[in-house]
Amino acid sequence: MRAVLHRGHGGPEILEPVSLPDPEPGPGEVLIAVRAAAVNRLDLLQRRGPGLLPHFSLPHVPGMDVAGDVVALGAGVHQRRVGDRVLVNPALHCGHCAGCRSGDDAWCAGLRVVGGNRPGGYAELTVVPADRTHAIPATLDHVAAASLPTAYGMAWQGLVVRGGLRAGETLMVHGAGSGITIAAVQLARALGARVLVTSGSRAKLDRMAELGADVLIDTATSDLVTRARAATGGAGVDLVFDHVGPALFQASLHALRPRGRLVFCGDTTGTSATFDLPHAFHTGVTLLGAGSCGAADFATMVDFCLDRALIPVPDTSYPLADAAHAHRRVASGAAFGKVTLLPGSSA
Repeated sequence: MRAVLHRGHGGPEILEPVSLPDPEPGPGEVLIAVRAAAVNRLDLLQRRGPGLLPHFSLPHVPGMDVAGDVVALGAGVHQRRVGDRVLVNPALHCGHCAGCRSGDDAWCAGLRVVGGNRPGGYAELTVVPADRTHAIPATLDHVAAASLPTAYGMAWQGLVVRGGLRAGETLMVHGAGSGITIAAVQLARALGARVLVTSGSRAKLDRMAELGADVLIDTATSDLVTRARAATGGAGVDLVFDHVGPALFQASLHALRPRGRLVFCGDTTGTSATFDLPHAFHTGVTLLGAGSCGAADFATMVDFCLDRALIPVPDTSYPLADAAHAHRRVASGAAFGKVTLLPGSSA
């Protein structure tokens, strides 16, 4: 099969098209012909080095977000058939650690991640456990399906599982145009919340309005806190969903109402945040970290999105051999929506 891997760490140019033996599904696994694989920040970070996930090793085939067609079944697989169109939950929980045994597999100590610390979707074929596949309808193309797992899974974990967002509440989310922000806006609107979106790009904000954002805050020309309070009658927002990190952390806290919640899950602007402790404890705000979904929450997210026909926004799709161009597109910050690779035809 054709695949793309990197044997070391460095720039996009180290992504190498290669020919690899076709993988075979073991017991409980399925072989998937990959039709689309979304490009995520983790792909770029681990390519640059060092590998961030435990048990990461080189050479590595990236690609966490996979959609395709089942082409072979391993022994004991009954829930899937050859020809099924599926997307993949990339988080493979061990089922044996204390977290898994307690039903909280989001904290699995033996977690393996498709495209993170085992071979992923930058390939024509990939093998995954059958119970980590989810059927997709004929009305959802492979590119859209591959754009769901990480972005919508993280947004679901942040807004619903950790943040407890409810109908009638007001959400603020940063970074117009990113896959996770688009997911958060779509999910929040479907949940009945009002949504404020921030960005330094007017063009991206205008596109977010087309997706249902209620209030647009241009951080290049206006004060985030002032605008957020004006949009809420001076009260402040109920929930901030922050996936950018320290750049807006303090402003996010000041934009919250008393007893508001700040859910954070990203560090694209740095790994250390500082904030005003007296303001935080006097207003009684809650800070909540959000990681990846457990298997049950992921399944609920997929069902919610499919039931409400929430369609991810595509940016650009590239042939598999152009993976380096795809990485450059993501790194540029110019993308609006998800960048995907097409190892096979998309339908």
